[in-house]
Amino acid sequence: MHYEIEKHRDKIKRISKLTDAQLNVVYTKVLSHIHFINEELIPEKKWIQAGELVSDIDIDDIDFIALTKHLKGSLWTGDKVLYNGLKKKKFKKVYTTPDLLKIRQAAK
Repeated sequence: MHYEIEKHRDKIKRISKLTDAQLNVVYTKVLSHIHFINEELIPEKKWIQAGELVSDIDIDDIDFIALTKHLKGSLWTGDKVLYNGLKKKKFKKVYTTPDLLKIRQAAK
């Protein structure tokens, strides 16, 4: 996740309109609320399943899918290619921000 944030840092900065100093403060605050899991704790079976899912979508996303499967969780992504590819493969626990907003509105 650290890598992904740094990879998209310029985009985050541009969209947020934050200075470098402000972005560093926000980055530190956000990370303080995230519990990172060592990838070595994810069973091999989950890596294989994740690899099968993303091999023709984007293999760089294998770790997110393996972790999602391991935790029996849901994946929140802004990656349209990944989202559409997973939906096409009937992976049901993947959401975009608009999906989550709809769920939130329905719960009110």
